[in-house]
Amino acid sequence: MIESIVLEASPEADAALFSAVADGTRIRILRQLALSGPTCVCNIDASEGLAPNLLSYHLKVLREAGLVTTARRGRWIDYSLALDALERLHAAIPGPGVGPRVGPILSEAHR
Repeated sequence: MIESIVLEASPEADAALFSAVADGTRIRILRQLALSGPTCVCNIDASEGLAPNLLSYHLKVLREAGLVTTARRGRWIDYSLALDALERLHAAIPGPGVGPRVGPILSEAHR
């Protein structure tokens, strides 16, 4: 039986996620992985003229944020969008329905 663990997100964890996606190159990498599925690092085209060491850096940031995963295939490394990446990003965005639900406050005249 597979158990799932629900982790409470903290403001620091949310900030780390937003920091990871706050770069155009990393957004392009995430989009490419979302569209193509597992992709060899040699086929990731983040932007024209991106030096290999910069691509490695951006992938490292995304990996540390838990937004991408890796799988070794011989001497190659395939990158994939983490299964829960979009859910985690969505959960980090504050909005309606997040937190305790508070009903309307009625004045004495409306009770």
